[in-house]
Amino acid sequence: MSTDATTPGTETNPTDAAEISDQSLAARGEQRAQRPDSSAFRDFVMSGWGPRTGPAPERAEVADHAQARRDALSASFPGARLVVPAGPLKVRSNDTDYRFRPHSAFAHLTGLGTDQEPDAVLVLHPSADGGHDAVLYFRPASGRDTDEFFSSSRYGEFWVGPRPTLEDLAVILGIETQHLDALEDAISKDVGAGTELLVVAEADEHVTALVEAVRAAAGVEEADDACLAEAASELRLVKDAWEVEQMRAAVAASVAGFEEVVRALPRAVAHERGERVVEAVFDGNARIEGNAVGYDTIAAAGDHATTLHWIRNDGKVREGELILVDAGVEVDSLYTADVTRTLPVSGTFTDVQRKVHEAVREAADAAFQVAVPGNVFSDVHAAAMKVIARKVAEWGLLPEGVTAEVALSPEGQHHRRWMVHGTSHHLGLDVHDCAQARRDMYVGGKIEPGMIFTIEPGLYFKSDDMLVPAEYRGIGVRIEDDVLVTVDGNENLTAALPRTADEVEAWMAKLA
Repeated sequence: MSTDATTPGTETNPTDAAEISDQSLAARGEQRAQRPDSSAFRDFVMSGWGPRTGPAPERAEVADHAQARRDALSASFPGARLVVPAGPLKVRSNDTDYRFRPHSAFAHLTGLGTDQEPDAVLVLHPSADGGHDAVLYFRPASGRDTDEFFSSSRYGEFWVGPRPTLEDLAVILGIETQHLDALEDAISKDVGAGTELLVVAEADEHVTALVEAVRAAAGVEEADDACLAEAASELRLVKDAWEVEQMRAAVAASVAGFEEVVRALPRAVAHERGERVVEAVFDGNARIEGNAVGYDTIAAAGDHATTLHWIRNDGKVREGELILVDAGVEVDSLYTADVTRTLPVSGTFTDVQRKVHEAVREAADAAFQVAVPGNVFSDVHAAAMKVIARKVAEWGLLPEGVTAEVALSPEGQHHRRWMVHGTSHHLGLDVHDCAQARRDMYVGGKIEPGMIFTIEPGLYFKSDDMLVPAEYRGIGVRIEDDVLVTVDGNENLTAALPRTADEVEAWMAKLA
């Protein structure tokens, strides 16, 4: 950072050594602070401020959609009080925090995105009519007549900018708002006397501890918090119209990022750590066009492409080799794309590179054919694996006597040596969205219109794999698209990026 927690223009106040030794470890981070505390300073810094300026708050487009989501969750938990925290800021190093990102269940149910409202908590209070009343508890903007305004490097307006008022968020989200200080009393009401209290436990350990303390004080020994996280996750399996538009925006920004990557390949080749050039180009585009990347960019050249989650990105990018780029832009609403293309660095595939690439593309095409309403989600993977097994069998890579059919049997699976991951995962607020859903709702669930998921088969031949001919070694290929299920089939949201080897070469030549 360019500044520390020191107010410019002040002098260091000597601190007694004994006083320092008595400080807790947590408090010692403030030892270096040189903030003034004179009454003259306090009076002066708190005076002379005009009214805060800016446009009047307006109801957000997402507000109605968020209300519908809350209503759907409410219907599953009649009579229960549901606590959904945004989560706290997380320390990156000493007194610097990571950029805040709210828990996905909180973002989905409120519509808040980017770095808004650390520590906030959404509570759905049971109502007399059997539904729920939603209240958002958060820390509103501090007055300029408070110490927080100028002294808190974590929350103060001088340090991190203004926060909305209770009234602002009530208008924007169409939801009742209250100060975070009221949370404990609010969630304690009637617990142990007929009101079940549930929390999305992994979102904020401090809020979870508070909930557990309230339950303990009320004599409640057990609560099934997992069912709330599960329901909130399954609620995202089918996207509403607003979510689909956010995904389209994320994909469009990602497509632009891939185009910039192609243009930067000569610079990557010239650099000792060319993979970092690729990463930096895509990540920079993500910050300019969206909120950030949705996950750590994979820029894997040569044999690195055979490591599925290669994020070190410190290798060379060489002419004649392939580079596998797995990257996605997260837009301000926190919805993210997830796209992979495997590119010939020189602009042209070799014969064996083309052979492997097109085998993977055929597997993806087969998966697209079954990614339609009425089929089961696991059918998508099975369709891709039939092609992969057939290809490696045709190439003579399976053990002697093992056919593609034998390999595809549950007792076989030999072909999976070269593709150990699954073909698809749901996509949305999380790059692996809906992860807490039940297996029979996810892998075994029926494909429905409005679902968005990836199709991403691959083949990975490591440089030291002695069970494949030398010409395959060091080649890793993955093609990943984002798919929207429609009433009568599916739409490839990432179709603007080329998929066949011929299309990739023509596209790269055009961008060169």
